Amino acid sequence: MEVAAPLLCLAAAVLVWGVLWVWGSWERMTRPEQAGLPGGGSRTLLVTAHPDDEAMFFAPTILGLARLRHQLFLLCFSAGNYYNQGEIRKKELLQSCDVLGIPPSNVMLIENRDFPDDPDVRWDPDRAADVLLQHVEANGIKLVVTFDEGGVSGHSNHVALNAAVRTLQAEGKLPKGCSVLTLQSVNLLRKYLCLLDLPCSLLLARDALFVLTQREAAQAQRAMSCHRSQLLWFRRLYMLFSRYMRINSLNFL
Repeated sequence: MEVAAPLLCLAAAVLVWGVLWVWGSWERMTRPEQAGLPGGGSRTLLVTAHPDDEAMFFAPTILGLARLRHQLFLLCFSAGNYYNQGEIRKKELLQSCDVLGIPPSNVMLIENRDFPDDPDVRWDPDRAADVLLQHVEANGIKLVVTFDEGGVSGHSNHVALNAAVRTLQAEGKLPKGCSVLTLQSVNLLRKYLCLLDLPCSLLLARDALFVLTQREAAQAQRAMSCHRSQLLWFRRLYMLFSRYMRINSLNFL
């Protein structure tokens, strides 16, 4: 009993410290400033492969950058016509962006045979880089946000977009002052831990971390719900359990 009491006190102290540390980190992540990111009013371009990527993977980043008062643009490289639903999905994309606060005038969707919605087709990264650069220059973009080399889900179209931004950066073609953030892919276990992944996300290295408040999480759910043609049973489970609906960890290239 004499030995157990100090151990219990130590365990309680460690638990309290852990709770306070996580709470303090949460507070920092929900404040409207994060080190290294462009300041308020900056023009940011989110680059995705398909309608629903913006809500399924990037909602915390979009809403987090909205806290920073960024002016957000979306460049979607396909209409998501794999199952001949392209026309429906274009309308769903605009509805989702409206929920997330991206106006229709800032949404650009590419319909080009060079970029088919097909996981078995690897898009030409040089061609994608050319298209991306045109939009960066035309809109005065200061921050580009897209997938990392894992593409979150491993989809070849996602991976191609990462290859495109890497090509631009390697060749020094991005405008001066334009930086690139990529969304971290995580293993399957972490992917479906939702907010339980927060301590791990806080501990592991990253350049930016966005965590949604309860109100923002409901907003992200509404955005994903706009993609009605895609709401199969497994995507409804994804909406409930995926960390990407609540947490985004990103790194600069």
